[in-house]
Amino acid sequence: MTAETQTFEAPVYSAQGQRGGTRALPPAIFTGVVNVPVMHQAVKAHLANRRQGTAKTKTRGEVTGGNQKPWKQKGTGRARQGSTRAPNWPGGGTVFGPQPRSYTQAVPKQVKALARTSALSARAREGAVLVVEALAFPAPKTQAMVQLLAKLGVGAQKVLVLTDGAKPAVYKSARNLPAAHVMPFKDASTYHILWSDVVVVEAAALAGAEG
Repeated sequence: MTAETQTFEAPVYSAQGQRGGTRALPPAIFTGVVNVPVMHQAVKAHLANRRQGTAKTKTRGEVTGGNQKPWKQKGTGRARQGSTRAPNWPGGGTVFGPQPRSYTQAVPKQVKALARTSALSARAREGAVLVVEALAFPAPKTQAMVQLLAKLGVGAQKVLVLTDGAKPAVYKSARNLPAAHVMPFKDASTYHILWSDVVVVEAAALAGAEG
């Protein structure tokens, strides 16, 4: 982790994948500070919050049957038993089995924001941030997204495409690609940024973040 503020530049491409110049990334978002413990905390909370926590087993009080003592207490030569639904019987209840619970982990807003800017700065340090002009697909078409990523030179990597607001056609064009994910810039979490190898940001999204 470093406290020094750095400035980053990213290559700019047209919507057709043609290389242009470079663009300075907004220092308010790409601060240059990479706080690894905070990023770990944010990712761990994100994964924990995705857990459903619905696993459940039945205790001896919830399984069917077992109301009657299977045999009398004494005189049979067998061990005493009070119910056929006891844990030591087949079909009996489970002892200390999982019960529904919440795995939610709360993370303060400031910590989330620091983790997000740290993740973006980490990708910028690696030169793994690309800026693309307005993405406007007339209709959802997976091949169009595949061709664009290939022209950007990131077709073989995990790519996070951040758009300026919701763009259903762009999202659906990448929906069938396991190594590509599209979402609005403001919705990208630390987990999504660190999942990707390359972050492709729409130019208008950066302009909106600066303002």
